[in-house]
Amino acid sequence: MLTLVGLGLYDEKDVTLRGLEAAKAADVAYIELYTNAWRGKDGLEKIIGKKIIELTREDLEQRAAKIINEAKTKDVVLFVSGDPLIATTHSTILNDARNAGVETKVIHNASIVSAIGETGLHVYKFGATATVPFPEKTSGKLPESVYDVLKSNKAEGLHTLLLLDITPEKCMVPNEAIKVLLELERKRGEKVFTEESDVVVFARAGASDSKIFFGDARELKGMDFGEPPMVMIVPGRLHFSEREYLERFRKS
Repeated sequence: MLTLVGLGLYDEKDVTLRGLEAAKAADVAYIELYTNAWRGKDGLEKIIGKKIIELTREDLEQRAAKIINEAKTKDVVLFVSGDPLIATTHSTILNDARNAGVETKVIHNASIVSAIGETGLHVYKFGATATVPFPEKTSGKLPESVYDVLKSNKAEGLHTLLLLDITPEKCMVPNEAIKVLLELERKRGEKVFTEESDVVVFARAGASDSKIFFGDARELKGMDFGEPPMVMIVPGRLHFSEREYLERFRKS
């Protein structure tokens, strides 16, 4: 059997009882942490009483067949940051396992896609999500696809959730993301993201020290938001109730 278990937002305290039970009963446990700065691996190993093998992006995307084959004879758990099926990689693995005759199970958990409701923005008013990558990952070129997503969502009055890039060495911070978007604006000149654009930063969602910031790009680009993980939101047309809720987070 292959069981995908959501880790939740921040650390081992977010894992559900159902997820812990599945991990304790499993023959082998894997974990992928390349999509989020999740902080609870050591604590989770203590709770379930076994070693958890960490997978790289390459392991999961190019060698998933090995895990699926292992699940034909063993009870395998794969821990995934947030909810297991937000990223398409994991739904593909699930589908491939089923096609291989492997029994599968999904244990859901909280995700940033639902947690963003804490900002006061209406979740049903979000459009497509985009990731802001480090420019060096794109050979120094600015990631214009992010600008295109923002432009499309803005035209429809929709909010845009921006995920910030993460590598084994570092996590992108909102200051860097704002800089990338402003550079894109200077290149494209379509007034999609300017220094006057509203920005919401949601830092450490799910943690005891989570914090929400609201202001325009000019105000926020020099702020210290603390430790990652973080996401950024560029609001679309705001309902008066959304605006009222957000104002409590504005830098005073």
